[in-house]
Amino acid sequence: MADVAAAAGVSGQTVSRVVNDSPRVDPATRGRVERAMADLGYRPHRAARALRTGRTETIGLIVSTLASVGNSRMLQAIADAASDRGYALTVVTAAGADAVAQGFARLHDQGVDGAIVLNEATAAARGVDVPEGLALVVVDSAPDDRYVVVQTDHAAGAATATAHLLALGRGPVWHLAGPAGSYAADERERGWRAALADAGTSVPESLRGDWTAASGHTAGLDLPAEARAVFAANDQMALGLLRALAETGRAVPDDVAVVGFDDVTDAADYRPPLTTVRQDFDALGAAAVAALADAIAGAPSAGVVLTPELVARASA
Repeated sequence: MADVAAAAGVSGQTVSRVVNDSPRVDPATRGRVERAMADLGYRPHRAARALRTGRTETIGLIVSTLASVGNSRMLQAIADAASDRGYALTVVTAAGADAVAQGFARLHDQGVDGAIVLNEATAAARGVDVPEGLALVVVDSAPDDRYVVVQTDHAAGAATATAHLLALGRGPVWHLAGPAGSYAADERERGWRAALADAGTSVPESLRGDWTAASGHTAGLDLPAEARAVFAANDQMALGLLRALAETGRAVPDDVAVVGFDDVTDAADYRPPLTTVRQDFDALGAAAVAALADAIAGAPSAGVVLTPELVARASA
């Protein structure tokens, strides 16, 4: 740091302010210091800074699995947002309350400044104690005084998808639901039911999948012959459903209209291109990291709810 200060012609305190992203540095001076840091190959020493500030500039992420498309997209979004804010990221996979409790303990022992709990892991997190002093943000959860919640309005998105299908005049809309106990799946099913109730339409028995295309295919083979419109709780299950419908000789959208949820990268390349509800994973990840940064700073936010939008394509 002394070498950087000498090269830039400033004090060591000014270099420290630049390193800590203080606003109390003139832009021209900041540029001179940053150039000197680059020329000299200076990197802040995280361990030394942690001893001085009491923060490691590392955050944790607890997720049940990275196999699902939604979770992997959220991991990427959170990693990008964390990097933009100068945080390193430690990822723990944990399924079940015991594993989540162990994950909390491991992250706490590593001295992370805070943690984010993602999707299916949130149900387990509600049943375990959060280590004292661990700032926590949960993505997709019912409100809880112990942490800040950031979420997509899954129920509203599902209601929009269902209303779109109802407007086609195909009769009641069937639902290919996600796994029981998943907050997102439960909320999407709730939105589907609410839209049918508002329309005064009967509510068919929902089919059940586990977010995978394989489970959507299995459910699609069991889809009753009278079903002419289906809202699938995610795009992966919708993909499996499309395959099952093709195998059983039912054309989409002529015989059965299909709408998914998430708008994954490949949704426009399904056959036919999938009408779906777009969940903005980048915005959700950025909101989660921003809320965690506020919580770490001692100013937790009231939470964030993002509204998804329908993307109309050829499947419905």
